[in-house]
Amino acid sequence: MSTSYKDLVSQLRSAFPAPVSDRLHDAYFVFSCLRALDQVDALKSAAPMLGTPVTLDYDAARRRRVGEHPMTLEAVTSELVQYLSGMFIWGHPRAQINVVPPPTIPSIIGGLLPSIYNPNLVSDESSRQVSIAEVEAIAMTAGLVGYDPAVADGVFTFGGTGTLMYAGKIGLEKAMPGVRESGLREPAVLVCSDRAHYANLTVANWLGLGEAQVVKVPSTDDNEIRIDAYTRELTSLVDAGARIACIVATMGTTDAFGLDDLAAMVRVRDELVQSRGLDYVPHVHADAVIGWAWSVFNDYDFDGNPLGFRHRTVRALAGTARRIRHLGLADSLGVDYHKTGFTPYISSAVLVKDGRDLTRLARREEDTPYIFQSGERHPGRYTIETSRAGSGPLAALANLRLFGRQGLQALLGHLVAMAEELREQLEGHPSTTVLNGDNFGPVTLFRVYPDDVDTFAMPEQERRDPAYRERLLAHNAYNRRVFELIQADALQGVGVVISLTDCYRESEYGEPIVALKSYILSPFSDEAQVHAVLDSIAKARRAIAAGA
Repeated sequence: MSTSYKDLVSQLRSAFPAPVSDRLHDAYFVFSCLRALDQVDALKSAAPMLGTPVTLDYDAARRRRVGEHPMTLEAVTSELVQYLSGMFIWGHPRAQINVVPPPTIPSIIGGLLPSIYNPNLVSDESSRQVSIAEVEAIAMTAGLVGYDPAVADGVFTFGGTGTLMYAGKIGLEKAMPGVRESGLREPAVLVCSDRAHYANLTVANWLGLGEAQVVKVPSTDDNEIRIDAYTRELTSLVDAGARIACIVATMGTTDAFGLDDLAAMVRVRDELVQSRGLDYVPHVHADAVIGWAWSVFNDYDFDGNPLGFRHRTVRALAGTARRIRHLGLADSLGVDYHKTGFTPYISSAVLVKDGRDLTRLARREEDTPYIFQSGERHPGRYTIETSRAGSGPLAALANLRLFGRQGLQALLGHLVAMAEELREQLEGHPSTTVLNGDNFGPVTLFRVYPDDVDTFAMPEQERRDPAYRERLLAHNAYNRRVFELIQADALQGVGVVISLTDCYRESEYGEPIVALKSYILSPFSDEAQVHAVLDSIAKARRAIAAGA
């Protein structure tokens, strides 16, 4: 006998949260969540991953089809939990892979609550007080970085690339007024350092500028833009009549935590505007998706050091603060709370120093007749997205409130202290050398060498002398093999989880320099886990020496 649609709807209603208070059904909802969390907890062990290593079978995935009949909530939940098996646990102190933090409990709740009631930040008529949360998070962050919260504004968006895209579009409208309606009438360029994130290429592509219009300025050995080269390049572009869509200062490069001299970049821009009588002011964007959090040290007393950081840590924090304290000079900046703000993905925001800049992107009211019928805040008039979830703002707000300035100071200081401890260990070992010793964040780039290599002289020789090309390539292969062995152990739940970059930078004769990377972002990290990195390296070196 066939089941009627009414029976099916009645069955499926139990899979939705009750729209009105129902103690029995509410308890079922809570129990279902707890049951899922219990099943996830059962996947935990001492290893830095959930469950056991899993072979990723994409062919089987492509053969999956929608079933004919509904499944029970319990069966679906059990299946969903299994998709986490083999996942690295970013909060584990032995997980030191890229810039992926563990989210806090309040930020997880901040992401969960909107998932239940589905606010849409397109307008406050569909998000109500969650729209207030977005404004609060933007204002709190604006105050941290040095903007005037009464004048600044911003929106949460789909990631760090999204923050760059907003900046590029605003800058394009400044450089070529009317491009929103008429399109590009002439080329426009985007200027950044050669260490900047590849998202600059993405933005140039999607905005129609073209990747060839991304002008990459050489960087120093400290992975920051060379101001002399930047000055020459910007002057040359202006004198040639090029329209500058955006100047991007990278405030914390992904690989090495290099910090551009934003103050100098803005000063050069301003001097050119005045000396050349430009009819627009090129937009300067601070790509601070990683570095923004160090704004909490803008008013820290490094001499008094009230939180009691080690001297080496104080030096590192002060080295970052000397650049980050100038974020307020940028016309806009990008923030990833899901990086150094410890929230779940995705929680990114673009902030503009002058909130009126967002109106440069605004659509005409007559083009959106079916929304914005009530309320007073309607970001959907100018955002690239129409639908925007409330999870990003609530997660960010949760952690801004949870940490406060001091809490985030303590947490970042601890992570930097652990990175400095690792560097000290690597610098003291004859087979390893730190590559980004003058960058002061939680990321450490290093190379490993076979026995009988002079690690004091070899890194510079490999980088600068073409006669060392073959040795550079051989040592690149050696470091890849070290990574492969460490990664193989990590996938078995043994040792540590670290990263590899195929091109930390290029040698002066054009060859990529491979580096291993430790990114410490776990609040549970300690000296023992730092030493585990050295143990994993030593084990890999022994295996290679034995012919592995």
